[in-house]
Amino acid sequence: MSQTTLNHEQIYDDRAARLFLWATLIWGIIGMTVGALAALQLAFWPANGGISYITFGRIRPIHTDAMIFAFAGNSIFAGMYYSLQRLCKRRLFSDMLTSIHFWGWQAIILATAVTLALGITQGKEYAEMEWPIDLAIAVVWVIMAVNVFGTIALRKVEHLYVAIWFYLASIITIAMLHIVNNLAIPVGMFKSYSLFAGVQDALVQWWYGHNAVGFLLTTPFLGIMYYFIPKAVDRPVYSYRLSILHFWALIFVYIWAGPHHLLYTSLPEWAQSVGMVFSLVLIAPSWGGMINGLLTMRSSWDKIREEPVLKFYVMALTFYGMATLEGPLLSIKSLNLLSHYTDWTIAHVHGGALGWVGGMVFGMVYWLAPKLWGTELYSKKLANTHFWVATIGLLLYVTSMWTAGITQGLMWMSTTEEGLLKYPNFLETVLALIPLYWIRLIGGSMYLAGAVLCLYNVFKTAQQGQAVDGKVEDTGDRHVKPRTLHERLEGKAFHLTAAAFIAVIIGGVVEFIPAFMMETKAPVSTVVTPYTPLELHGRDIYIREGCYNCHSQMVRTFQKEELRYGPHSEDYEFVYDHNFQWGSKRTGPDLHRVGGKYPDLWHYRHMLDPRSTSPGSIMPAYPWLIEDDADLELLSVKLDALRKLGVPYEKAVIANPMSSYEAQAKEIVDRLAADGVTVDERKEIVAMIAYLQKLGTERGKDERPDQNNTAER
Repeated sequence: MSQTTLNHEQIYDDRAARLFLWATLIWGIIGMTVGALAALQLAFWPANGGISYITFGRIRPIHTDAMIFAFAGNSIFAGMYYSLQRLCKRRLFSDMLTSIHFWGWQAIILATAVTLALGITQGKEYAEMEWPIDLAIAVVWVIMAVNVFGTIALRKVEHLYVAIWFYLASIITIAMLHIVNNLAIPVGMFKSYSLFAGVQDALVQWWYGHNAVGFLLTTPFLGIMYYFIPKAVDRPVYSYRLSILHFWALIFVYIWAGPHHLLYTSLPEWAQSVGMVFSLVLIAPSWGGMINGLLTMRSSWDKIREEPVLKFYVMALTFYGMATLEGPLLSIKSLNLLSHYTDWTIAHVHGGALGWVGGMVFGMVYWLAPKLWGTELYSKKLANTHFWVATIGLLLYVTSMWTAGITQGLMWMSTTEEGLLKYPNFLETVLALIPLYWIRLIGGSMYLAGAVLCLYNVFKTAQQGQAVDGKVEDTGDRHVKPRTLHERLEGKAFHLTAAAFIAVIIGGVVEFIPAFMMETKAPVSTVVTPYTPLELHGRDIYIREGCYNCHSQMVRTFQKEELRYGPHSEDYEFVYDHNFQWGSKRTGPDLHRVGGKYPDLWHYRHMLDPRSTSPGSIMPAYPWLIEDDADLELLSVKLDALRKLGVPYEKAVIANPMSSYEAQAKEIVDRLAADGVTVDERKEIVAMIAYLQKLGTERGKDERPDQNNTAER
């Protein structure tokens, strides 16, 4: 029977896989190109161009979000929709929902890129999108979930294969993470403030951030692994029993490990310890999955030399094993002391993202393309070239960043025989890394070049074939009597999903309840004062420019950190911080004790030309802060929203914020005038200076060692 005479229900909707596959490759190349630009900016600061829209602080989140939601996200949907239909033996639930999902997701990605370039951001890592886009993500995600659950509900087989378990766990967990982390009060179309503040906001963010990696960049790709690797080698998965243990242990343990991103911070010690312990436990299920995948391929080792699909799968599983060992090791406090805030973390992330995720994506693409267009792959030789170019590039990237991270950590910790910092000038550590940043750029560019080769190969494959939709296979005997409790669970989609949800929610509840009930170490009302209207607006500008991408605001709790920056940060100092700004990477020094450290003129000159105050700095210049007037239209609304969140602003200040704003601005302007600089009170630079001069002043500045005054940006 020809495809044209088949009933609509007898044909799989492989158009969905084709659309998402094209989106994966196109957005992936765009995201990698932006990443290459960001890498160039760190090696060669003039590449920032003096243009606000393309400074490192704005494009770095465009790169990360493009790689997570556009490259990885679209590839998940391509693989999931293709495999789900064949595992359920039926067409996707709704063609209309599939189309809405595809075009809605692409619109979200485009809107994210545009708004982040414009400086519209929450300032939360991997969750920078503002509230209208967050709502759109939730709506499109629900549409996708209805399509998936509808397909499963109408399936023509009873048994739910292991890949579907991972898809279901990913869908429900990402929805939970996204909703909780993005709870906020809007103060306009392009601005909101998180419901959480300080320590609690940090805990929620890294519960989200760590598990977004787990349930968007790990579990759905494990589902893809369990379907596509057995298909590629034409044999069943090595151990179904191991896959059961892998699934339940992974989703239960993973959710607890988020606090390991916050070691030596103001997070309570018990939470840090929980994060570390569960991170170490996570090695077992992760390596169980890796072993299951590799042993599934054991009879095909002789084919790896010729088959690019298998090469990429071996690459993916190897880097999965490396990343899932390295991550837990970096959560050990003694090692985290060295690695935290360094480029070692960047190496770790990219080993997982480009090695594991990238390897799975390109292996899947090379296997899928011939089937989606009914022809042979255009060029295996080109695909093999892609593999070697990408692998060498990735190794250059990861080894350069390992070296950079260890160099940073050791230089930050080095002391003289007298117990003083050996490298008190932070710029010494920055300048030592420049050659390694060039190597990173070369490696990343090679990986990008490989992706371009892949797009060309797929394009030529599609050109020589024609779009083909698969035919629904004969289901055979679907009434096999279950022998075990788990086999009975595999036949009940609702019960399996509910059990998975219970497994993932436990860790969050156990960590959140005591953390949200805890009291700070000091009576806040007598120690901490809210940001003034001018300081608050300066803080919003700081977040808009993405300063948190290079600067942390958290002096960690050990001696050498205090030698460099001053007294360690206390939990109570952040109670009015919506959103928190602890950061995750130090390209520049920590700023939590910068208030009062330099005169206003220093900050003015530093933002206008960083090299004028810090020779050799790689920080971009921000001349528009001096040229642009502050947009104060929503100032009262912002203050009122924060008051609803518990910040004790007086009603008189909310009703007339400009009185306080102008009075404080005039003080800064007068000090600048005394130093020979004329600036208008309404310019953004004035608000930025006010915010920077506020940081860390809730604890006495006289507690800081004199040596701290020699540290440069």
